[in-house]
Amino acid sequence: MARMHDDEVETDVALVTRLVSTQFPRWADLPVSRVDASGTDNAIYRLGDKLSVRMPRIHWAVAPVEREFAWLPRIAPHLPFDVPTPMALGAPGEGYPWPWTVCRWVPGENPTSGVEAGVDAPALARDLARFIGAMRALDPNGAPITAWPRPLHQEDDLVRSNLAALAGELHAVREEVVAVWDDALAARRWDGPPTWIHGDLAPGNLLLRDGRLRGVLDFSAMGLGDPASDYRVAWNLLPAGARRVFRQAVGADDATWARARGWVLLQALAQLPYYTERHPPLAANARHVIAELVAERRARSSA
Repeated sequence: MARMHDDEVETDVALVTRLVSTQFPRWADLPVSRVDASGTDNAIYRLGDKLSVRMPRIHWAVAPVEREFAWLPRIAPHLPFDVPTPMALGAPGEGYPWPWTVCRWVPGENPTSGVEAGVDAPALARDLARFIGAMRALDPNGAPITAWPRPLHQEDDLVRSNLAALAGELHAVREEVVAVWDDALAARRWDGPPTWIHGDLAPGNLLLRDGRLRGVLDFSAMGLGDPASDYRVAWNLLPAGARRVFRQAVGADDATWARARGWVLLQALAQLPYYTERHPPLAANARHVIAELVAERRARSSA
């Protein structure tokens, strides 16, 4: 399993087997296998046919796993697609220092950057809008406030720093990339009521079956935040035509859409230098996002 962070805690099948057997004897006989496509903050293991084990790789992933355990069972019944509802919270042990969870296994395949042939992209766009609408409809009373995303203007130094670090790679498109960011900063800030967001609707957190959205993973960034954050999926995954369908379905105004471009650009500029060697598919997705933003800006300029 790829190492995502220099100071992450390593896990393996033997460790997970010992932890499950010791803390949850009812599942001790289930086979454990690692999931190679696990995320950047958590290592995921298959536990039998119907369960998975979620292990924080790094210290900053611990609180989000605990947030998922507390909140995902409450909101899951109100969501229109399958989610990996936590079934049990494990304790540190066997040399592993943090809490971990046993969750429902959700079957499906991750889409790649850009929708594959055979997938009805407009229908997928409407599926995504339906999920976001269900998140928006959740009761905000007492909900957690997500630590990310912060207001865009607070991320300006980070974005400028990453732009400088990527000066060689982005040389040909730097002017357009900066313009996308400047437009996002100039857009009206979110001033609406508290709103539930998923927080990371990236292709790796979406599951398709028969070309349609069937499951949504990784709710570690969920909570109250800027709704524009969830619209990043429009550039992470959808082609231009389906992007327009998605925007209409979620009802995003110009300011919200500009902020969404800013959020997805910020994320891509952070991922590209960090994950080029650690997680090449994620770096490839970051390049895809930047290319889509540049192509979209050029199309608007020539219209």
